[in-house]
Amino acid sequence: MLNPQQQAAVRHTEGPLLLLAGAGSGKTRVITSRIGYLRLDRQVPADRILAVTFTNKAAREMKERVIEQVGKRAAKGMVISTFHSLCVRILKEDIELLGYKKNFSIYAAADQSRLVRDLIQSEAADGQKYDADRVLWIISDAKNRLIPPEKFVVAYQDEYQYLAAQVYPRYQKALKAFNAIDFDDIIMLAVRLLKDYPEVREKYQDRFRYLMVDEYQDTNAAQYLLLRLLAEKHRNLCVVGDDDQSIYGWRGADLGNILDFEKDFPGAMVIRLEQNYRSSGNILAAANAVIKNNTKRKEKALWTSGAAGSSIEYLRCMDEEDEACLVIDRIHTERFKQQLSYSDFAILYRTNVQSRAFEEQLRYENIPYVLIGGQQFFDRKEVKDAVAYLRVLVNPRDEVNLLRILNYPKRGIGETSADRLIRFSAEREIPLWEVLCDPSGVEDLGDKASEAVATFVAMMERYRKGFARTADLAETTKELFAEIKLEDEIYRHTDDPKKARRRVENVEDVVSSMLSYIEREEQPSLGGFLEKVSLLDQDQPNRDSKEKKLEQDAVILMSLHSSKGLEFPVVFLVGMEEEFLPHKNVINEGSDVEEERRLCYVGITRAQHHLVLLGAASRKKYGKLQPRVPSRFLEEIPENLLEKRTSEGRPPASEEEQEEMASGFFSNIQALLGD
Repeated sequence: MLNPQQQAAVRHTEGPLLLLAGAGSGKTRVITSRIGYLRLDRQVPADRILAVTFTNKAAREMKERVIEQVGKRAAKGMVISTFHSLCVRILKEDIELLGYKKNFSIYAAADQSRLVRDLIQSEAADGQKYDADRVLWIISDAKNRLIPPEKFVVAYQDEYQYLAAQVYPRYQKALKAFNAIDFDDIIMLAVRLLKDYPEVREKYQDRFRYLMVDEYQDTNAAQYLLLRLLAEKHRNLCVVGDDDQSIYGWRGADLGNILDFEKDFPGAMVIRLEQNYRSSGNILAAANAVIKNNTKRKEKALWTSGAAGSSIEYLRCMDEEDEACLVIDRIHTERFKQQLSYSDFAILYRTNVQSRAFEEQLRYENIPYVLIGGQQFFDRKEVKDAVAYLRVLVNPRDEVNLLRILNYPKRGIGETSADRLIRFSAEREIPLWEVLCDPSGVEDLGDKASEAVATFVAMMERYRKGFARTADLAETTKELFAEIKLEDEIYRHTDDPKKARRRVENVEDVVSSMLSYIEREEQPSLGGFLEKVSLLDQDQPNRDSKEKKLEQDAVILMSLHSSKGLEFPVVFLVGMEEEFLPHKNVINEGSDVEEERRLCYVGITRAQHHLVLLGAASRKKYGKLQPRVPSRFLEEIPENLLEKRTSEGRPPASEEEQEEMASGFFSNIQALLGD
């Protein structure tokens, strides 16, 4: 049963709509109900409806709920996807207008870094070392603001800004030469197509007459313009978001997109979803009290028809070890007292370095836990090596991946031979693959290397034709990995047999991932699989994924950024201190703390029934204890909502008591010195 505000949001289908959905207010239900209303009640054709969100997991869940509501047949043709999947769809149809071929590659972060690193080497003077990822971040930021290389200007006096200005044009030229795009290009190039080609723009405006966008507060400049271009003809744009949960400014998210929606889309209706179905009254009161101190926000206040619930605890610990012990003791107690599972407990922190003490204590107590974060499956070396073969089979001009596999596993094309091939390719501006197909013009290549190159090309051509002929992608992939002896190579270069076995299993999981893809798709292809791999976010379908971890009966450890969108019966929000929350970088730079306050708000509203805030009086730094100051956000929570304790169970000392204790301490020292 929808509440009155939710019903109004479902039925308002014509014209722009801003749906301000507070934490736990049932926004996903509203979006899916709205899609169902359009499809069944308004008889809008399925292929005229577009719903966009940020993660594959969110898109998948939304699609499943829509199918439950309208049926599989009525949902067929509807596009419910991430921003990047939508834009890949657009590029697949029309990217040739921009001078690319339709079999373009999408470079992952590692591929981008490698290419930028190679370009930097030719720019850097005297062999000076530069951080390629830092240059790439500057380029990525420019792309997210839709700044092409020819319009990029140095923002401030910084050697990396100047280096990025030199590398960016060459990086983009290299990508195009390799018929490749990077993750940021996906949206930037789609926007360029819609903006510069009226026939393309009109095609998609007519195709998608009703647009819905989730998590609108997280959109950047490129995503904003994409939506404007798609919606400007029919204006049936519904955006759902919460400015109080905008926590990705460091990633390019523009809070102004949601705050200025009514100005950007005149005549927009605004509906506030403030009834919370997640948390108890005291938790919501604390969250409201904290977030109201932000000035850049839309006025709203969460409320619940449920009970006030237990008080919020604030525990002042001696140090980080004491903090960890206290949390684990409380997990033991509450688990048996309330008959809870381990997965009902979440430990949230501002920075990942804070997890160490909790991990150690959980292991010591033999409590199962999962750590959200860490290296992703498709970022592992052995997986990147395996996938590189598949990428080159689809796009032989993908030189970053071609160079990765040219002599891996070793096949007799050493560094000297590879260097001659690359130099010949660069000097004559011939794609490297074409040089490999006919290396006769390369001087001093040698018979052994020439034979190895010919064998490599023949094998790749055989598998390229094989993949084109067969529908059994997984079996052909297994045959390829067996022929190149990838497993033998891993065992040969890994000292620890157990570690080697895990790495081999990761390669096997590439095939498993392909099998899952084949089961989901009506017309699977190798290119389609690689596209899915490139667009995967943190919810990748492998055993180390966030989604799989959350299904285990184990205590959850995660950063506040990772916790967004989740909920837990019991939440421990640790490190409630200045320099953690708000973060020291924000304090030191004199930056606006409003995003840090929103992060605190997100942490508070993850708790359903019980919230425990913790902070330490001192922490070790370089082996020495240093005093810590409680977070300013604690002062914003009303006293009547907080139950304050020290780790020994006493209420924290007042300022007067602290001064008195300090005075007594120094008096005792003076007396001892006098003796």
